[in-house]
Amino acid sequence: MDRQQEFVLRTLEDRDVRFVRLWFTDVVGALKSVALAPAEVEYAFTEGLGFDGSSIDGFTRIFESDMLLQPDPSTFQVLPWRGEDEQTSRMFCDVKMPDGEPAAVDPRYVLQRSIDKAADLGFTCYLHPEIEFYLLKADLEERSDPKRMMHNPEPVDAAGYFDHVPGGVAQDFRRHAVSMLEQVGISVEFSHHEGGPGQNEIDLRAMDAMATADNIMTFRTVVKEVATLQGYYATFMPKPFGEHPGSAMHTHFSLFEGDVNAFYAPGAEYQLSTTARRFIAGLLRHSAEITAVTHQFVNSYKRLWGGGEAPPYVSWGHNNRSALVRVPLYKPDKAGSARVEYRGIDAAANPYLTYALLLSAGLRGIQEEYDLPEAAQEDISQLTSHERRLLGHSPLPSTLHDALGVMEESEFVAEVLGEQVFESFLRNKREEWEQYRVNVSPFELSRYLGAV
Repeated sequence: MDRQQEFVLRTLEDRDVRFVRLWFTDVVGALKSVALAPAEVEYAFTEGLGFDGSSIDGFTRIFESDMLLQPDPSTFQVLPWRGEDEQTSRMFCDVKMPDGEPAAVDPRYVLQRSIDKAADLGFTCYLHPEIEFYLLKADLEERSDPKRMMHNPEPVDAAGYFDHVPGGVAQDFRRHAVSMLEQVGISVEFSHHEGGPGQNEIDLRAMDAMATADNIMTFRTVVKEVATLQGYYATFMPKPFGEHPGSAMHTHFSLFEGDVNAFYAPGAEYQLSTTARRFIAGLLRHSAEITAVTHQFVNSYKRLWGGGEAPPYVSWGHNNRSALVRVPLYKPDKAGSARVEYRGIDAAANPYLTYALLLSAGLRGIQEEYDLPEAAQEDISQLTSHERRLLGHSPLPSTLHDALGVMEESEFVAEVLGEQVFESFLRNKREEWEQYRVNVSPFELSRYLGAV
């Protein structure tokens, strides 16, 4: 037994933790959980915990359903919102097959493969996500069944970007959420009110890719728990309001070779190294192919193509917030801060699959020496269609149906995700599209029922 496992077992005893929740995700990133008695944790470390994989969306077929959860002791944390009386902890798990081999369907394993590929090239990837969400008013019944809010979701305030509202609901919420995040070991860089009423943003400090993906899953849980405790409801739905901005998960990427930032080159244009330029080129070339993952819901495309700061065209720019990939200009002469920001991720994306694909796209650009086009200097959203075509700013898919069609033809995405995740994801999303395609919306009823 290693030291991390010993630490977990000792902490469970010393703090009288009553329940241990084992967390993992399905193919679209929905969090799954099973509670384990502390006395069973040592056995789970060595032998794993068996479960029915055929009951998890995208995992396996009914005749090969036996799978194992192997807790990762490095992810152990006591959950502060459960109180002191019956303390509960959690660990993320790797999903294994009965023979102990990693399960190809595990989104965490998909990301680990991309991390290993980066390591083989001498790189460690660090990610810094900026996560947006809406805070809504909700009574007890609505908090337990969010569908009750569907006809009239109501933000908790009417504030806007960076607004300071003394005694405001969102301000108090963010303070409690940040405090709870720090209690579970997630460091927050800053938080603020976003552009929409009731919309907030909390930015996490840069961590390695796997820790960041795990932190995002924990972040979503913490935000929802704090909202419930305060009598509200938090949603990461990409576009809950047609007239207000959607919620994104802009993410900053940097590659390090040991202690050296591989993206920094003093004296080069924008201080960008050749490695950074090729990484950006990889993100751009494969962006359309991965859009179905970075924007995995029907609603995602109402954010992507709904105006605001969502970037629907393939482009990059230096400090240009209308571009899909942006090179920030916060500390241009500080080597450690050199990074690129991918703005084409919405708040509901599966972080494991999303980061696996984006990291792999950047690495492909480095390995195959992709050329980077000219940076966009203008506000791309204000250009005409003809001007965008002349400048080479091609559009991303405009619907989930179109995105799935592009993804289906992508050898790159199939290779990164693996055959089983690739097929399971496509199957899940095709079903969503078919349900959406035949649904008659309130808009259609109100517009056409009495008009024709």
